[in-house]
Amino acid sequence: MTTQSKEMGRHVEAVLRALDLLDCFQHQPALSLKEMSVLTRMTRSRVTRLAGTLESRGYLLHDKENGRFRLGPRLLTLGKLFESNNNLVSLARPILKDLVMATGEMASLYVIDGRERVALVREPGTHKISYSITEGQRMELYAGAAGKVLLAFSPPELRTKVLQQKVLKKLTPETIVNPDKLKRELETIRQRGYAFSEGERVQDVWSVAAPVFDHTNKVCSAVGITGPLYRFPRQVRHRYLKIVLGKARDLSRRLGGTES
Repeated sequence: MTTQSKEMGRHVEAVLRALDLLDCFQHQPALSLKEMSVLTRMTRSRVTRLAGTLESRGYLLHDKENGRFRLGPRLLTLGKLFESNNNLVSLARPILKDLVMATGEMASLYVIDGRERVALVREPGTHKISYSITEGQRMELYAGAAGKVLLAFSPPELRTKVLQQKVLKKLTPETIVNPDKLKRELETIRQRGYAFSEGERVQDVWSVAAPVFDHTNKVCSAVGITGPLYRFPRQVRHRYLKIVLGKARDLSRRLGGTES
């Protein structure tokens, strides 16, 4: 290992704690110092110093009237820079827009991050009643069509970590929490090349997703659509599956992949 690699492997503890603070906002848009202290298990005085530092650089905004913090505009700037320089994001967005035009349902692209998946790109559906997520939202890998696709094609060591009884939580009555049953489900997904979900993460929500292959022919993401269950009778499901598979192949080709 080179000296540079060794140095990169050494983490600055204060920076890690500041990032932990920013991570708190993934599930709540506004937080007080007390709430951040509870979520990060840091003392209130330390949270106060870190939040003040992040606010001074535009990473957080502070509402003096209610004392709560929100994410700041600096993060939006960095996010836009990431999007403009990320080939997957720029190539996926028009694909997702096509999916919305063809189905009317919300379309999303997910990638793996640790033991979770992240909504990297999403396009809202055209219906007044629609399932909705936000870009950057984190979700489980073991529940939902896109999550199961990513998990099915993930490295064996990750599947082993996720397929544990203590990891699998019952999100709805339809969530598969039996490791053996989920393992069989993932094997089926790898064989057929797509996944369905009927109320596994959120009740009365249906989704279908397919894998996207990069230039090394490894699965780099999953693309799919999601909407209320009542809008997906059997004949519609079959038609939308063909559309999602076609768009997944299209995105794979644009990334240099040949598998589908």
